[in-house]
Amino acid sequence: MEVTINYGGQIMSVEVSIEVYEFLDRADHKEENLAHEKRRHWDGREFDEYIAFTEGVGVFSETPEDYLCRKETLDELLSVLDRCTEAQRRRFLLYALDGMSYAEIATLYGCSKVSIFESIEAVRKKVKKYWAQYPNE
Repeated sequence: MEVTINYGGQIMSVEVSIEVYEFLDRADHKEENLAHEKRRHWDGREFDEYIAFTEGVGVFSETPEDYLCRKETLDELLSVLDRCTEAQRRRFLLYALDGMSYAEIATLYGCSKVSIFESIEAVRKKVKKYWAQYPNE
């Protein structure tokens, strides 16, 4: 069978046996599955340690300790956001995650930029207060 491979930036056609072709085909499928897993678990949901350690390289290229620290930090931030009002949480997430400006959020909600600023600052103060409780971490 003839397969086309990319070797060092050059595309080559090579004649191979059926066994080699099947091996390469399985490798392609495995690579696609790992790429899918990486996309699916980007935020830590259903993190599959089996995939991370049986393939030789961690999915996120981080140690288990780094992963746990990142997960704990995310859980702590989410617990602070749970203490905020719904309006504060939505406005803060639009600002922090979506990169929207105060003016854009104000237009979206039909309110003033000052009220948006105050909502975001209230969340920031709650985060700072939370972290002040744990100065050595």
